[in-house]
Amino acid sequence: MSNEQGTLVPLYRSMNRIPGGAMLIPLVLGSVLGTFAPAALEIGSFTTALFKDSALPLIALLIFATGTQVTLRTGGPVLAITGVVLLGKSVIPGLLIIGLAAFTGPEGILGVSILALLAAATNANGGLWLAVTGQYGRARDRGAYIAAAINDGPFFALLFIGASGLGQIPVLTLVAAVVPFLLGVLVGNLDAQWREVLKPVPSIVIPFFAFALGTGINLADVARGGLSGILLGVFVTVFTGGLVYLGYRLLLRRGKESGIGFAAGTASGNAVATPAVVAAADPSFASYVGTATTQIAAAVLVTALLTPLVATWVLKRAGASPAEDERAEEAAAAQADAPAAERGNTRGDAE
Repeated sequence: MSNEQGTLVPLYRSMNRIPGGAMLIPLVLGSVLGTFAPAALEIGSFTTALFKDSALPLIALLIFATGTQVTLRTGGPVLAITGVVLLGKSVIPGLLIIGLAAFTGPEGILGVSILALLAAATNANGGLWLAVTGQYGRARDRGAYIAAAINDGPFFALLFIGASGLGQIPVLTLVAAVVPFLLGVLVGNLDAQWREVLKPVPSIVIPFFAFALGTGINLADVARGGLSGILLGVFVTVFTGGLVYLGYRLLLRRGKESGIGFAAGTASGNAVATPAVVAAADPSFASYVGTATTQIAAAVLVTALLTPLVATWVLKRAGASPAEDERAEEAAAAQADAPAAERGNTRGDAE
């Protein structure tokens, strides 16, 4: 039976009852369809464009819209958060994994090679960061997505393996990744109306790009990754997310809002290609590529499911609701400004 808004089935509300559900449910549905009925996504025209090929352009739109929300007042905190995310998500884990390699060699530990550890642990899912921070964080948290623009891909893996001279980072690729964000910052600061127009973008595009990302996750690869891939995913969420959480608490002083740091505990879908990229540059890693790829595929799905749950649990346990607090602060600021404007109008009428 429909309610007063004409809702027959509360799909959206039900989806959002699950932590990160706006991204998780479409992601899982996309992976199921992409695994068992991939031809359905290849019929062409708008169907293929929206449900299979839309991830990058929609994420780019989300990044632009996020940039418009970053004002001169919030710019400093965005850069600080970006630095903390890179430190906890990529730099410290990479150094520790290279330290582990000094004792274990490239074979790694518990059947997970150093190659798989580096590829998964130093690489963050920017889309999931935006989804989680969009639902539970503040604008400055969403702005820190640029950390994912830097560590999304093989760059940090190559950098840490770079003792063999593989650390050549394509600067132009990094520049291209942050241009939409920087343009958004420019437009939002020049014209506040654009900032208001683009505020709803996250809630609109996240389910669609999540579904498209899911179509690239083959559940057969996840299954082949087995227990070791699941353990890798749990490690990435708990360890790297935990490091960013500590950065939020100790460096950023975010107190009970520090749980947002766990939103960085992900492995990006692009990490699946990292072993092959590394092996192409250094053939000595070729024997690890197959196993590492399947383990990372499993870790990508595990982190996508686990990260929102952990971040939400930590935030709720601390009694924090950053997004709601931010909206309340904005409403209070608007109310404080309203009387002044009304007084100005009154004086104008009297004159």
